[in-house]
Amino acid sequence: GHMPGMDPGACGSCSTEADICRQVMESCAVLLRDSGYEVLTVQSDELESIVGASDGFGADIFVSIHCNGAVTQAAKGTEVYAMSEAGYELGLCIDRAIVDYLGTVDRGVKDGSRLYVVNQTEATAVLVELAFITNQDDEWLLNQRTEDFASALAAGIIEYCR
Repeated sequence: GHMPGMDPGACGSCSTEADICRQVMESCAVLLRDSGYEVLTVQSDELESIVGASDGFGADIFVSIHCNGAVTQAAKGTEVYAMSEAGYELGLCIDRAIVDYLGTVDRGVKDGSRLYVVNQTEATAVLVELAFITNQDDEWLLNQRTEDFASALAAGIIEYCR
């Protein structure tokens, strides 16, 4: 989600979406590679290039990682956006893993058909909102348990791939 140095994405009191997503993406990729999966990591503000890279790679699944933001600081939790039946199943695996492992509020799997990265890739695609960076408790989790978010994300992906 977003691009450090160019577009920070949603901002919390002490962190940016782009930086947290990069850390989670890199750690999750290592865990997946160590489990025998081929992984392509891409972080860019150009949605077409992200989707193009995924399709060119021949990805079976596409996971877009984000931190949510809201005007109200009360909003908190994890949610996943999907479009297809397979995407919904992938989303459920990821959502359950994050909620169970980190104790975030479960906001569920929602219709992501309007999201470019979900509806324009050839792969089974989801967009994951790890937690709300604009909520004090969620931002603390995002910063202090970054590796746990990566582990939960990897576990959800591996569960789906079994």
